Amino acid sequence: MALIEISDLHKHYACGDETVQALQGVSLAIDAGEFISIMGQSGSGKSTLLSILGGMNHPTSGKVAVDGTDIYTLGDEGRADFRAQNFGFVFQSFHLIPYLTAQENVMLPLTIAPMKSDEKREAARNALSRVGLGAKCDRLPNQLSGGEQERVAIARAIVNRPHILFADEPTGNLDSKNSDEVMALFRELNGGGQTIVMVTHNPENCHYADRGIILRDGAVV
Repeated sequence: MALIEISDLHKHYACGDETVQALQGVSLAIDAGEFISIMGQSGSGKSTLLSILGGMNHPTSGKVAVDGTDIYTLGDEGRADFRAQNFGFVFQSFHLIPYLTAQENVMLPLTIAPMKSDEKREAARNALSRVGLGAKCDRLPNQLSGGEQERVAIARAIVNRPHILFADEPTGNLDSKNSDEVMALFRELNGGGQTIVMVTHNPENCHYADRGIILRDGAVV
């Protein structure tokens, strides 16, 4: 069984008197340990697809099963718990809290975890070490470069050891050097067994993935 199975996925939005068909009959299977890139022009449905896979956007119809669980049969609270236990998210905007240190930012997903404070700090330090920032735990975001801030965001996404890491344009705000370093980090995480699903507009990023999916007008090409 694939880790993620998507069956005949549709997503429609009402826009005034019109209906916009963001996704039209998307079916996919993603295995555990795969690194998948999703590409497409603006409006192709790629970010909509990622948000549905991440349990944040209810589809109009179709099924999204993650490790055998149909996530949209869960209630809102159950789906939120499932996300917290299984998913990590990295976005184009780093979404770091400016007055918290790198370590404190990484600890945020552990706020409600049944762990002692020193265990949470240790988990955050370990996650920062995995992304090469073990020596910068006490830096504030404005004391870090853009590439380093993205690494903190990645550490925050993996601190709870999620089964799946979702990344939406993770290098969109970075120069080419930092982009290459972040993508090499994703490749390294994937080499350690992390399943990654990434939306990107940059064809160069797709070279790091195992498999590429192209969307056009809400359908897989």
